[in-house]
Amino acid sequence: MTAILELPEVRQRVSPLSVEEYSRLNQFNENGKRTELIRGIVIEKMSKSPLHASIVMRLVELIPPLLPSGFHARQDQPLSLADSVPEPDFAVVRGSRQDFLTSHPKSAALVVEVAVSSVALDRELASLYAEAGVEEYWIILVPQRAVEIYRAPVAGIYREKTVVTERALLNCASVPGLNIPLEEIFA
Repeated sequence: MTAILELPEVRQRVSPLSVEEYSRLNQFNENGKRTELIRGIVIEKMSKSPLHASIVMRLVELIPPLLPSGFHARQDQPLSLADSVPEPDFAVVRGSRQDFLTSHPKSAALVVEVAVSSVALDRELASLYAEAGVEEYWIILVPQRAVEIYRAPVAGIYREKTVVTERALLNCASVPGLNIPLEEIFA
């Protein structure tokens, strides 16, 4: 399916949606599957394996208690970006829940995607998040028990990329006091 979208004669016939148009659609497609808008194209969300769900739940246990005042956590909730409405596995945004009663956040201090089988897509999302000014982006590489960390977004590109392995301490530069031993995520 991805290859067909790379064909110019097909690509010019794709009918992209704006964020506003997408927000008026049902969150489920005609087959009852959840969707998200990426670069103006509605795509079905991937199903989540038990391992994926377990890692996300571990993030839910570990991160919120470490957040300072003025930040809050979101799990599988939309971000409303220029041409996309992704639903990252986990995000930390500035502000309170009350700040987002009528609109989704337009950026985040931290976005985390858990990659059990979707690492190519998660890496592709890095430019999307960088363009939106997401200060830090983590891809948890479950099979490798490692995390790719992207920082310093400038003009749609993260200027810094590092990889940390299981015995490292994850230090979030964008959220004060958010430091997690990586092995805790896989515990």
